[in-house]
This record gives sequence, structure tokens and C-alpha cells, in this order.
Amino acid sequence: MAIHYTCRHCSQRIGTIDAVEVEERELGFQALTNEERLEMIEYDQNGDIIVKAICETCQEALDRNPLFHQLDSFIQ
Repeated sequence: MAIHYTCRHCSQRIGTIDAVEVEERELGFQALTNEERLEMIEYDQNGDIIVKAICETCQEALDRNPLFHQLDSFIQ
């Protein structure tokens, strides 16, 4: 099983954790609400986990342009 982190805005690959067995508490998923889990975590056919996060570039854009937080997508 692998855990793949990708940017929710630009789909850039942020990183991957290759792990045979990782507990949810080690990743902090238990701190998410059910709604956040549905929004941020997906499972692919191989059993890998895909976590939608925010890359540094998109975070910098959000910091510079706070109104972007109102948009689902601001990357053109």
C-alpha cells in the first residue's frame, strides 16, 4: 500500500509514502471530520490511498490572493 499526496488545485504530485502497514493515527486522519475525509481521501483500485492536499505553489497563491479561497479551482 502506498499513500500518494497530490495537490487538490493543480494535481501536482506532492509526495508518496510507501508503507506496508500505516495506522490512521500516524497520518492524522482521525482528526478529520467525515466531510473532510470524503473531500480529501480517495482509494484507488490497488488499495493505495490518495490524499488531496495543497502544494507550496498553490498555498503561496492562496496567501497572496485570499479571495481564491472562495473558488473551487483557481488554476487556469
